[in-house]
Amino acid sequence: MNQVDLNADMGESFGPWKMGDDAALLNIVSSANIACGAHAGDPDVMSATMALARDNGVGIGTHPGFPDLQGFGRRRMQVPIASLQNSIRVQVGGSLGMACALGTKVRHLKLHGAMSNMTCEDESMAYALYEAALSVDPNLIIMVLAATEQVKAVQSLGCAYACEIFADRAYNDDATLVDRSKQGAVIHDAELAGKRVVEMVQAQAIITKSGKHIPTPIDTICLHGDGSTAVQMAKAVRGALETSKISIGTFKGRLT
Repeated sequence: MNQVDLNADMGESFGPWKMGDDAALLNIVSSANIACGAHAGDPDVMSATMALARDNGVGIGTHPGFPDLQGFGRRRMQVPIASLQNSIRVQVGGSLGMACALGTKVRHLKLHGAMSNMTCEDESMAYALYEAALSVDPNLIIMVLAATEQVKAVQSLGCAYACEIFADRAYNDDATLVDRSKQGAVIHDAELAGKRVVEMVQAQAIITKSGKHIPTPIDTICLHGDGSTAVQMAKAVRGALETSKISIGTFKGRLT
């Protein structure tokens, strides 16, 4: 592996409330997952963030989540699947429309927060939500959390996908993320995050909190954009990869 993608969630500000430093991150990452207004963001923020990504040559992704602004999409919600599918269609459609108006395009989809966590555990839910997104744009590359039920769903659908790991999150032995409420779930040490990411990319495996290796392709690495040290973390991870002769570039999507 001599190239990997770096992605970050962004466009999560809302009205006068500013979330993260998207402009700085867009100088570091190669892909941007831009909020659709359900869990975060608004039309003005979406437009500004997409324009910045376009101008920086960064791949644009649609980032739908639960309609939960107060909980930032991190609270699990019990919603009928048909309703969730329609919510996905509306969010993805909004992203595609804004991108078209800005003379650019949406390349990929990544589910946000609790919605992503739930589909990591439930293949049928993942299949239904990805199918809804692809009904709007069949050319979307689906970003999936590596070695989870999401992978099974995209393989069943036969669509293009990219396998993602997280730079700043600890893993359970089943490849799911350690719950944020637990100690050590989020890694705040930028140097440690960089070292850990290099080890996983070189091994092509998730390294869990217990030290277990779970073999998986690694196409992209998520850098969270909403913390106070987000830019520092992103620079450290990119620097560690490049020092190890791993270049940064937008993923192409795989079919197997």
